[in-house]
Order: sequence, then structure tokens, then C-alpha cells
Amino acid sequence: MTRKTATISSGDLYGAQTQWQSIRLDSPQWFAWLAAPENCCFAYALLNRAQGYIDGFMTVRKERRQRGGVYWTAYRRQGRRVRKIYLGPSATLTEARLMAVAARLQARDDPPEKPGDVTEPPTA
Repeated sequence: MTRKTATISSGDLYGAQTQWQSIRLDSPQWFAWLAAPENCCFAYALLNRAQGYIDGFMTVRKERRQRGGVYWTAYRRQGRRVRKIYLGPSATLTEARLMAVAARLQARDDPPEKPGDVTEPPTA
């Protein structure tokens, strides 16, 4: 049996783990879903607001610490590298936190400027 990853888009979580019911972020149902032991990951759509479409996704996974606690981490493949950003425990996983981390990961998508691309002001 194939397990489909739940997805967040437009502030709602949906997928097989939610019985295809929409769960609004930052609601009591959201935090209950995060705390449930059977829920271990979801995908977060990265919207390119300038272009008006989804650029890609970051995967958010629940991981267990060696000392017994659990926390969430975001992952995004960029080229040959996988970027990893710590999100924190379930209680801190708000829509604002996810948006901030998504912005950080999208900012890293931009290619670095080449030294020859920068125009310098003429010297007098």
C-alpha cells in the first residue's frame, strides 16, 4: 500500500492522513494532528508570489531526538544539496514559522551573483 504525504497549500493541510479533510493551520486540529504519533511528515508548497505559481515543495519531517523528545525539520533539495532547517517542537509549528522557513529556503534558490555581474560606480 502506497502512503501519500499530506500537503499544505493555501493555509490548509490535506491528504490521506487527514482522510482528505482540510485542516486549517494554527487551529486546535492542526496541533492535534502534529502531536499524533502516526503523523510523521508533510509537504509544504513553496509559492512564487511574483510569478503566481508553486516553485516546489519543502518536506517537513518529525524526528526523534536521542534524549527522547520529538521535533520537526524542513528539508529542500537545491541542486545537488539538501538544505535542512530546524523548525522546533509541534507547539511552535505555526503558519508564520512555516512561511518564514519557506522564504529562507526560496531565497537560497537564487543563484549567487558572479563578481563580473555587479556593476560598480565609475571612479572620478
